[in-house]
Amino acid sequence: MTFETIAYSTDGPVATITLNRPDELNTIVPPMPDEIERAIGLAIRDAAVKVIILRGAGRSFCAGFNFGGGFHHWDQYFTTDGEWDAGKDFAFSTAQELAPTQKFMAIWRSPKPVIAQVHGWCVGGGSDYALCADIVIASEDARIGTPYSRMWGAYLSGMWLYRLGLTRAKEYALTGKPLSGREAADVGLINRAVPFAQLEDTVRETARQLASIPLSQLSAMKLVVNHAYENMGLSSTQTLGPILDGLMRNTPEAKAFIDKAGREGVRAVIEARDGPFGDYSQAPKDEQPDPNNVIRL
Repeated sequence: MTFETIAYSTDGPVATITLNRPDELNTIVPPMPDEIERAIGLAIRDAAVKVIILRGAGRSFCAGFNFGGGFHHWDQYFTTDGEWDAGKDFAFSTAQELAPTQKFMAIWRSPKPVIAQVHGWCVGGGSDYALCADIVIASEDARIGTPYSRMWGAYLSGMWLYRLGLTRAKEYALTGKPLSGREAADVGLINRAVPFAQLEDTVRETARQLASIPLSQLSAMKLVVNHAYENMGLSSTQTLGPILDGLMRNTPEAKAFIDKAGREGVRAVIEARDGPFGDYSQAPKDEQPDPNNVIRL
């Protein structure tokens, strides 16, 4: 099977899915969500595979959805006669067969454990990808956040809410501020953070340890934990989130935001959005991911 936006490989009991748009920081465009779902399916059907690694090529895991074109690559699902169609949007964004968020959830639904290997930027929809995994290991200098909390979006998968307690979930939902990999591990958003030089070896060793356990045991333990969280309302949260996301992309402020991006470029609107907080690309260089930390295929 060939892919446009990802790479897929296996090594014994470990399958690796690599987001492969390195020149674009692995931003999400069609058909990436569908290809990730298909790759997860390949790993599930491969009897030799017991563990899946999800990572990003280049200097970032994933910088979220590419909104430079105002999401026009999904216009057939959002618009009618060139105008936003709320009915089409909510039907698309909540359909398991179509919605990018539900494609992310192939990672959650996989009976085989998934390890997210995070480095560089892991923001917006990219953080949803990572947090759908079972174990998340990041480089200490990675930056994980949801800048869409400030403009043009809402929580999609809800994983931020379920991985954080109420106090921290409210703070990050309202501010959208990012965490370094080290900070994310310290507050329990992810499992652990290590220096970038140790990241691949740490992930591989974790995968090796999991692969030593019978697949039936791995699947059973993942299933019982997943169902505990689904009993807490995960499905309803994931219905509400994408609907609110569609609304937040079409407020007067959001339309002005995307119009400015079209006129002046994405950099201009990001500067205006994040400047008051002094974070993401507006942070000092020592508070951003090290651009020399690169994952190569």
